[in-house]
Order: sequence, then structure tokens, then C-alpha cells
Amino acid sequence: MVSMTELSKMHGSPESAARLKKRKAAQWRLQAYGILAVVLAGAALVTLLWSVVSKASAVLTESYISMPVVLEVADIDPDGTNDPAVIGKANFGGIAKDTLKLTFPTVTARNDKREMYDIISSGAAFELREMVMENPTLIGETVDFRFLASDIADLYLKGSYGELTEQENSGALTIDSDGKTATITSSADDFTFVMAQVRADLLAKAAFNRQQATLQENGRVVFEERALTAATSEEGAANSAEAVKRAVERDRLIALAVDFEERAALGGSTEALDKNSPSVLVRTSSGWLKLTEISPQGGSGKIIGEVESATLDAADWQVYLQPTPEASRKVSDLQAMLIEDLRSKDAVHIVFNTRFFTSGDSREPELAGIWGAAVGSFWTMLVTITLAFPIGVLAAIYLEEFAKKNAINDMIEVNINNLAAVPSIVFGLLGLAVFLGVFGVPRSAPLAGGMVLAVMTLPTIIIASRAAIKAVPPSIRDAALGLGASKLQTAFHHVLPLSMPGILTGTILGMAQALGETAPLIMIGMVAFIVDIPTGITDSASALPVQIFRWSDFPERGFEARTSAAILVLLLFLVLMNGLAVFLRKRFERRW
Repeated sequence: MVSMTELSKMHGSPESAARLKKRKAAQWRLQAYGILAVVLAGAALVTLLWSVVSKASAVLTESYISMPVVLEVADIDPDGTNDPAVIGKANFGGIAKDTLKLTFPTVTARNDKREMYDIISSGAAFELREMVMENPTLIGETVDFRFLASDIADLYLKGSYGELTEQENSGALTIDSDGKTATITSSADDFTFVMAQVRADLLAKAAFNRQQATLQENGRVVFEERALTAATSEEGAANSAEAVKRAVERDRLIALAVDFEERAALGGSTEALDKNSPSVLVRTSSGWLKLTEISPQGGSGKIIGEVESATLDAADWQVYLQPTPEASRKVSDLQAMLIEDLRSKDAVHIVFNTRFFTSGDSREPELAGIWGAAVGSFWTMLVTITLAFPIGVLAAIYLEEFAKKNAINDMIEVNINNLAAVPSIVFGLLGLAVFLGVFGVPRSAPLAGGMVLAVMTLPTIIIASRAAIKAVPPSIRDAALGLGASKLQTAFHHVLPLSMPGILTGTILGMAQALGETAPLIMIGMVAFIVDIPTGITDSASALPVQIFRWSDFPERGFEARTSAAILVLLLFLVLMNGLAVFLRKRFERRW
């Protein structure tokens, strides 16, 4: 037997101190790893939310362009019927185009007109039509109408395609114009800074071409090695030909890089500008000049508007730089100049975007909203909870209170637990084959989606309900039975009410999971393009997660912000549902 003295010496020995130090170090490392994991998870969550919120912020506002519209009687209602049906047949799209022509009479080329028409939304003509149909007394008048800006104009106004940066100028500008093109010369070196930007762009292009040439050279070396080790002459010839092809492309890229570098080195010379170069625009009181050649003192280019030969003071002209080349952005230089003219006339208005929250889907980003998908999700969730909640709760009561312990019931319990882990797309296949194929449920309807999601949610509700029922103390059952209640009365009058908070918590969590599901809804056709707002469970409809999936696949940049905003709306619903589950658990939780 070890004495207290020996035990004290053992614990106070250097070996014991070393072991204690080692255990404390291990404990500290474990805590540090845990804290690091929490910090990394929090940082990832914050980064994700910041990315989504920053992109979604562009949806909060929408842009309008005010222009006077001439509502000619001959174009809208020549017979003076004031009948909305007759008025609705008028060509309001043509009226919108005529309005732009009157606002910008100098835009005459066909391609330029097409770009000009694209600064307003295609849906603006329908809004003008609705306004005139509701108030026929406007026919024959000239009214100021706010045209909804197109997605590219709206994104330009929000700075998504860059902004025209005004450069300082101090010299007098001499303009030599022939009506279509003009040559300008400044008495000062007002274009030196712009030239520096152009040279920087040339050097960047040269570096990019040299990088691509290096890749081609690496490929040439690989194919030459393959040609030397080829098993057949045909394979060797093919590799040699590919090596020669890579060498030719390498030489072409190097030649381009050398050309860019030589042009950048010629300071003070004239430099040509194209769609792959930064855009340089000169603005006067009567029009714009898009430079196609530039030098430190001026340049030449195409006239937009009316620019006559004259000499202007420094305060009467401005030079703007757009660093992003025209080929790399959706909005053209012409559209940017037209929008800037409208902005200078206070014709551009940016307001809160209620349309996004009150309208249905659309092919045009500026017209698309989430209300149709939100209503579709509501009807789908209504069908889901109507079917899944009573069936799931009754199944849980039967399995927990009445079912006997035998092989059949054991197999049912195992299958319920397994179904809770089945991928959701399998339930979509089930709905496609059974609900749509056998029972003929309407495709792309909340009824079909709700039935599929109800089957998917049932295992979750059953498992949560059984756990809540099992948590009720057996003494409650014994007391009820002792007072003469039947087993059915005991289950529904005593056990079920006491377990309802846990059942509701599990049900809400299951519904939150169903709300975010996409794959099963895609399988039953709810990915279809639906414009109308559904009014019932049999109407064609979409759902919020499916809407997000569709928008994320669209090429228009305007849908990027709408996708992020729809994600935030869906996350808000999920947070509210999970918060309700936590509230119910805390509010009605009982400790036995």
C-alpha cells in the first residue's frame, strides 16, 4: 500500500509536472482548434452573406427616364371611341420609339437607332398603354411619361458598367467639323492623362499576349516530345503538325505584343482607338464626339449630335474617359452618351423598386419580380402541411401508442428512418411517376408540388412526433387509464396535447426544409416559365427556390442581383420559420 507521503512525492515529482503540463497543452490546443473552427465558420458565413447582400442591393432601386410623349389621336383612337379595347390595339411600342426619335433627332443611323431604343424597357410601352386605357382623355395631349429604363441602362446608372470620368481641361478647343466627323485640337496638353491611360492599356495587352505566347510555347514543346515518342508515323505527323501550329500562334502573339509595346513607347504620337481600347468622349453644349484617334493635344472621331466648327473656351467642353473598353461591356458608348444627356436634363429618376416584390416573372430583368414565385410557394406549402401534418402525427401516435412490437412494425420503423435520408430528387421521381403519370395531377401546379413535398416531409414529422410523444411521462398515461379513460382517449386527450410543442417544432423544421427544396419541384415541371400569379392549388406556378435556380442560369447581368435578392427573401422565410420553432420550444417546453 502506497503511503500518503509517497503519493505526495509521486504527484510532486518532475515527471508528474511534465505530464500535467502536457495535458494542459493538449487541452489548450483543443480549445484553440475549436475557437479557430468557429471563427473560420463565422468568417465564411459573413463572407457569403456579404456577397449575397452586396449583389442584391442593386435590386432595391429601379430607374426611369422621363420624356414628353405625343399621344396622337390618329395613332391611338382615330374614331374617337374612347373604348379601352380599341385603345389597347394601338402601337404603343412605335409611340415609345417615336418619343426617343424626337428626344434625340440627330441619331439617324439604323444601328444607332437600335442602340437608342434599347435604353428603355420593352415593358415601358405596355405601361404607357395601360395609362392611356385607364384615362382616355389624355389622347391628343403631350404628357410627361416615365419610361422604365432597360436593364443595361439601369445597371449603367448604378455604376455596374463603370462611369464616365471627367478629366481636367484648361485649354481652348478648336473643332474642325464636316457634320459627321470632327478633328479637335486643344491649346493645352489636355489629353496627356488620357494618353497615359491608353498607353497603360497597351502595355496590359502586350503582357497578356506574351503570357498567351508562353502557353503556346509550352504546348509546342509538349507536342514535339510526343512526336518523338509516337508509336506510329501517323501519330508523329499529327503531333508535329500541332507543334508547328502552336509555334505559328506563338509568333503571332509575340508580334502583337511587340506592336503594343512599340505603340506604348511612342509618347506624344497619335494612337488609334477601337472597341478594345478605353473610350474617350468629348462633350460640348450641342453634342458629343467619340474619338477614334487621340494625341496629347486632341484627336478625331465620330460626331453624336450636332458639333460644328468652332473654338470653345475651357469651360464650354469636357473630356471623359471610360477605362472599360466598349467591347467588354453591354452598354455602348452611344447609349452612355444618350443616358448622360438625359441625366443632365434631370430626366433620370431612381426610385424604390416595388416592382420586384409585387410582380411575377419576366424574361426582362427589369420587369421580373418574385411575387408569383412567393405565392406559388405559399400554395405549395399549404398543400404540404395539410397533407403531411395530420398523416405524420397520426402515424406517430399509432406507432408509439398502439402498434405492437413485431417484425412488420419493426420494418416500418426502419423504412421511416431510411426515408428521412433519401435524396429529395427521388421523391421528385416518385411524384413524376405516380402523381402525374398515374393520378393525372396537373403538372407544374402547387397541388403536385405540395404532394411531393408532403411525402418527403412525412418521415421528418413522424420521427419528431414520436420523439415528442415518447417524452411524455408514462405516469400521465397511467393516471388517465386509472380514471377510466380508454387508450384512445388517453392518447388524444392527454398525450397528444402535452407532446404538441415538440410535434409543432419538428413540423416547422420539416416545412422549412421543404420550402428550400428545388430538385423534386424541377422533376414535376415547376421549373416552367410562369408569368401569371397563381390563384389556387391547381394553377400553374413556380416556387422561390425554383425561381432562384432559373434566374441563376439566365445570361443577363440584371438577373444576378435579382437572384441574390430572391435568395435573401428565401433565407428570411427560413430564418423566421426556424425562429418560430425555437420560440415554440422555449414557450411550451415542459420539464418532467
